[in-house]
Amino acid sequence: MPVLNYLAMPLNFRPVMRRQVLPKLLSCLLLLPAISALAQDKVQNSTAPASFAKEPAALVYPFLDTANSRWFYFSSAARPFGMVSLFPDTAIDGEWGSGYRYHEPTVKGFNHIHEWQLAGLSLMPLSDERSLAEQKADYASEFSHDTEQVRPGFHQLQLSRYGIKVDLTATSRVGFSRYQYQKAKSQQLLLQLGGVQGPSKLGHAEVWQIDAQNIAGFITNQGTERRVKPVKVFFHLAFSTPVQQFDAWRGDMLFANVSGISGDNTGVRLSFQSKDQTVLVKAGFSYVSADNARLNLNTEQPGWDFAGTSAQAYNEWNQLLSRIQIKGGSEQQQRRFYTDLWHALQGRRVVSDVNGQYADLSGFAPKVRQLPLDSQGQPKFAMHNSDSFWGAQWTIATLWPLAFPEKATALGESLIQYGRDFGLIPRGPSGGQDTLVMPSVPMTPFLVSLAQKGLLQTTATELLPMLEKNHSSAGLMAKAGYEHYSATGGGFSYYLQRGYVPYPLPESESSYGSHRRGAGQTLEYAYQDFALAQLAIKAGETDIAGEYLKRSQNWQNLYDGKTGYIRPKEVDGNWRTPFDPLEYEAGFIESNAAQASWFVPHDIEGLAKLMGGKTALINRLQQAFEQAAKQDFTAGTAHAQEGHPEYRRTPINYGNQPSIQTAFIFAAAGDVAKTQYWSRRISDTVYSHLSPERGYNGDEDQGLMGSLAVLLKLGLFQLSGGLEADPVYQLGSPLFDEACLQLAGKRSFCIKTLNNSPERPYIRQIKLNGKVLSRTYLLHSEIMAGGELELQMAAQP
Repeated sequence: MPVLNYLAMPLNFRPVMRRQVLPKLLSCLLLLPAISALAQDKVQNSTAPASFAKEPAALVYPFLDTANSRWFYFSSAARPFGMVSLFPDTAIDGEWGSGYRYHEPTVKGFNHIHEWQLAGLSLMPLSDERSLAEQKADYASEFSHDTEQVRPGFHQLQLSRYGIKVDLTATSRVGFSRYQYQKAKSQQLLLQLGGVQGPSKLGHAEVWQIDAQNIAGFITNQGTERRVKPVKVFFHLAFSTPVQQFDAWRGDMLFANVSGISGDNTGVRLSFQSKDQTVLVKAGFSYVSADNARLNLNTEQPGWDFAGTSAQAYNEWNQLLSRIQIKGGSEQQQRRFYTDLWHALQGRRVVSDVNGQYADLSGFAPKVRQLPLDSQGQPKFAMHNSDSFWGAQWTIATLWPLAFPEKATALGESLIQYGRDFGLIPRGPSGGQDTLVMPSVPMTPFLVSLAQKGLLQTTATELLPMLEKNHSSAGLMAKAGYEHYSATGGGFSYYLQRGYVPYPLPESESSYGSHRRGAGQTLEYAYQDFALAQLAIKAGETDIAGEYLKRSQNWQNLYDGKTGYIRPKEVDGNWRTPFDPLEYEAGFIESNAAQASWFVPHDIEGLAKLMGGKTALINRLQQAFEQAAKQDFTAGTAHAQEGHPEYRRTPINYGNQPSIQTAFIFAAAGDVAKTQYWSRRISDTVYSHLSPERGYNGDEDQGLMGSLAVLLKLGLFQLSGGLEADPVYQLGSPLFDEACLQLAGKRSFCIKTLNNSPERPYIRQIKLNGKVLSRTYLLHSEIMAGGELELQMAAQP
């Protein structure tokens, strides 16, 4: 089939069918019972008592997978996408294995910024008579989960060493802490301004006292391999009671009764004498200035109503989570669903201030930039930090436009604004610079999908040259991961000249770049070129579209007909030998050839043809799933296990992004029943647990795996990443009796299943707004129009 004809279809093999659908009003949950309870500061435990049983936020299980936490994974006292994410740190040394780790028994501080490549100000309340020298060297306290209470927007625990009760909540840019000290005991607060905090080693810091109840300052996150330039995090702290004494240290030097401190390896101890033994602390933050930190604080948290702020945080989470209402399933399934949805909204945090100012560190000197304002003088969108968009085409790029379109727009426009500032749309911005995390240009399908869904303010004509630059030798395709000072690790010149990226690249040409895995890079480039071609078609640039459509077929240059796999080629054009399709990272990125050979989401027909036809493809994929089922479809139960010998040899891994689309390839090849069967099996096996030890069985990169779990349970998936002119959603096997998505304009789209059960994963009949549908996919326009999808489930295909 000619490529251009193939591309005109909404899906690789299906005709476009459009239908008119009827709008239906979605009833929203009333939050009055929750508001009443929270206003009285009655903190709900994570076991979701009966009074909260119907509220999505009450069903969230915050401790999911926290035994395997990394710095930014956990969240409690935070708002959706908020700059502040305030919670106890039980481990602080390094990005992985740090933050809130469930089985670590001691609290080592309460950091306000748990972000991709960034840490913020860590506070630790103390209460003893030891000297400052002793306290700064030994201040951690044990705590017990038995007295710990956590819900979205709130965290409470007891520091057993000091007898201090700690309550935490937050607005978007302000952390709000309440410390309740024991009667007649010292009331102290330690500000740790140096050392290692998660991903960052802290450098130069300054703090100064403004008056008896206000201090300000900044800490410096020193450069890392990923975020190479230092980043200042400014803060303004306000206290409910006057500071009685301000002591500080720098290195081994101690300073009593001072009004400020500066330097490396510094810290502060504040002492209070609150009559009711309670000290409230409001901490505003900014990446621009201490003045902006104070502006953020005064704008978002002018008062001292801790209970009210906590209630507002809970309600904000509840309102967003309520955009998808579910019925049916077990209590554990419902709790896991809303926990997944909660995780889908984690990370990718705001870095601009309430006035729209933000820091740009992409050049030689830092700049303060200003976001465009609307007619009311408010920023049109917010700037965000973000880990990689690697795999986002199958996760947040699908879920957010359905349930949180305004969030998708904000993040998309944020990336584009960075592109205007930096000269290139970044792969993973952090602290006003690009971290160059992961390979290739995964932002392209993400942004093209948003453009196809009408969710960008930027036009296709304006966006096309910005993205096209990244697909050139001057852009990010030329760079492998974290390649800040060279542009050869991407092997891009080989991709253009020979149609593939060799593995390995010659050391004389490329000695740097963390993901120089030629076959994996080739697959990603080809798919991303296809995505760019779709934007060119939308912009009316047919010549440009033809160029990238041709490049999108480069993946075929690495298909080895003898072995039946995508196989690495060396520089001389010969196949890489020896070849083991199950060997981990032998030319592929966080995967093996068996997993990566399915990474052709834009050309399943072409893949089937090379494999000997659709039947042959289906049989091979079936064998892969049967083999992967023996390991529960993942490479262990944590990302750290993925490369271990006992886990790495799996043909499919739903604990990481490279092969999470595979269950829907069956449908693309004509066997929808196998898609229904295996997608349900994966949902029930991989994403069903509710414990600190199990959750995503791998790498949950700021909402990607949480989003995938939600989509599998809704039974909606976009194999292409939503790149069609009217993006296509394939149907899987919905978990619940009913799931209703709240849409704009008071519309809703409900997916109802009849006779659904674990033993009945197959769809027997499909009705859209009462009319039988003769296809097993939906169009974005059909969902956005609102209505009802009715699925008759069955025990047999």
